[in-house]
Amino acid sequence: MKKTQSVREAALEILLKIEKNQSFSHLLINDALKKTKLEALDRNLLTELVYGTLQRRLTLDYYLQTFLKKQPEDWVLELLRMSVYQLVYLDKVPEHAILHEAGEIAKQRSHQGVTKFVNGVLRNLIRQGIPAITDIADPVEQVAIETSLPLWLARRWEKQFGLTQLREIGLAFLVPPHQTIRVNRLEQPREQTAKELGQIDIETTPSPYLDEALIVEKGTVAQTRLYQKGIISIQDESSMLPAYALQLEEQMTVLDACAAPGGKTTHIAEKMNGTGIVYALDIHEKKTKLIEQAADRLGLMNIRTKAYDARKASEVFEPEMFDRILVDAPCSGFGVLRRKPDIKYSKTENDIQRLAAIQLEILEEVSQLLKENGILVYSTCTIDKEENATVLKTFLANHPEFQLERVQVPKAVAELLTEDYLELLPTAIGSDGFFVSSIRKNSRI
Repeated sequence: MKKTQSVREAALEILLKIEKNQSFSHLLINDALKKTKLEALDRNLLTELVYGTLQRRLTLDYYLQTFLKKQPEDWVLELLRMSVYQLVYLDKVPEHAILHEAGEIAKQRSHQGVTKFVNGVLRNLIRQGIPAITDIADPVEQVAIETSLPLWLARRWEKQFGLTQLREIGLAFLVPPHQTIRVNRLEQPREQTAKELGQIDIETTPSPYLDEALIVEKGTVAQTRLYQKGIISIQDESSMLPAYALQLEEQMTVLDACAAPGGKTTHIAEKMNGTGIVYALDIHEKKTKLIEQAADRLGLMNIRTKAYDARKASEVFEPEMFDRILVDAPCSGFGVLRRKPDIKYSKTENDIQRLAAIQLEILEEVSQLLKENGILVYSTCTIDKEENATVLKTFLANHPEFQLERVQVPKAVAELLTEDYLELLPTAIGSDGFFVSSIRKNSRI
């Protein structure tokens, strides 16, 4: 990326790569920030433009459709989306600056006719105002446009959660995510960690839900000494919950069946105070390397990795070998739309059905590796019920030797339980959406 490139040009390039290559937004943004020497304000603007435009794509298209007599080229449409996002949602950016920058980008990329078209669309929108979403007659479609959810997904979740909760969920996914860190309390207490971060101008507040978590209010931690020395890890509060649900004790043998990139694996190892063994499986060898790197950074010697498909785990492990098993299954990712908004545009209903089948296959396979009276935790980072409660109940119906038990999570989170399993929506504690359940293998009589 050229150093002379403007922030909006850089944002446009990222948006086009996401659209054309189905690339992940967070990876492209991180790569762009590494390659360019931007001031803090420009770095923030780049992130805001990409995430904001992407998160509200369907809303922006609704606003634009009145002013487009024909479908423009992809890059022109993306430029218009980004410009309308600024006009509608960024109060601090002057209209003339948005129009000027859009015109300059159009001029560099094409001919004068396209520049006039872009300016004309934006000036008409400013003059006439954006169309009212309340004019949409269908209440589900209205929520879908307001919260930029694909209509098929909005209809699906309206059936699962109801219209009011659908809207709350959709709006929650438009709120920027906060960063949470997990303190390795084998190394030092949370209070000391917060104090040391404060000394380098990184402001944190203690999580009200988990004793090892800090919420980052200001600053970035990935390049700090505390991170490099293994005292902290970046992990959302929701994904710390499976380690609690496992009810771990020292010297246990644990399987993390779908482990990469290793956040839950290392949390499990920490909770056992570095004792016992945690076997971490992932189907891709390059991802097991990430787990090994995380274990090395944190000084955890009780982790063993293996590149293997969890659906064939019995080929490499003995029956009833494990005290605890975590299946944090591959899923649609519909709980992390704050961080990866591109997911909602690329996934389909067929993907959900395909993933649910894989989830069940993994549970069927690894369940035979669990000891009597052992606990298997099934979790996902989606909120869709077909991948969560339906998969869980199907497995239990097929396996009478297992029984559902009330999932063990910290008290402040346990108060949210309405079932024995946890369906954590993005509206609950400000975290990602997540599902956590706990099943125990009955002892033979």
